[in-house]
Amino acid sequence: MGKIGYQTMKTDRLTDDLIESDLNELRIAAKKLASHAFKLGGGLGLGTTLFRFLAFLAAIYLLILDRTNWRTNMLTALLVPYIFLSLPSVLFSFFRGEVGKWIAFIAVVLRLFFPRHFPDWLEMPGSLILLLVVSPSFFAYTIRDGLVGVIICLAIGCYLLQEHIRASGGFRNSFTRSHGISNTVGIILLFVYPVWCLVLYFL
Repeated sequence: MGKIGYQTMKTDRLTDDLIESDLNELRIAAKKLASHAFKLGGGLGLGTTLFRFLAFLAAIYLLILDRTNWRTNMLTALLVPYIFLSLPSVLFSFFRGEVGKWIAFIAVVLRLFFPRHFPDWLEMPGSLILLLVVSPSFFAYTIRDGLVGVIICLAIGCYLLQEHIRASGGFRNSFTRSHGISNTVGIILLFVYPVWCLVLYFL
């Protein structure tokens, strides 16, 4: 009787070990699949591109709102590095090339010699173009395309959200006031890209 019980326990333990081994192999295979899909630019990589573009549009949307009903310079200034870090690769390469250099050159000339013809609303876009053109490769590629850039985007989103909630007078007001809803939705969309990248990183 004791032998039968011992053999049953041994068989159960062996079965558990086999199942655990199979599950570990499945986890490793899932990680490899996610990594390869990301590198090839399909599947999860396509999702990253889509969310990056969505976050970029949300930041532009919030930058435009600054001219209407969101008057906090500190918050607006934080959108410039966010756009720099979340700008889709195609647009980043385009504005970092000759086109961006010409735009930056014209912006600097207008600002220096014709300040009356340089409107206030061009300050932030001009700063962004200058940042794109003159940023060192370490920031333009290593930081922007790495985990550090994603964490910076997430930190900017968190800071903007808590500042907006505080300025609105509470979490409920940020969703109930007429102009508060548009700002809140825009800020929440800033989280889409960094959160997705972190999920892929820890997958």
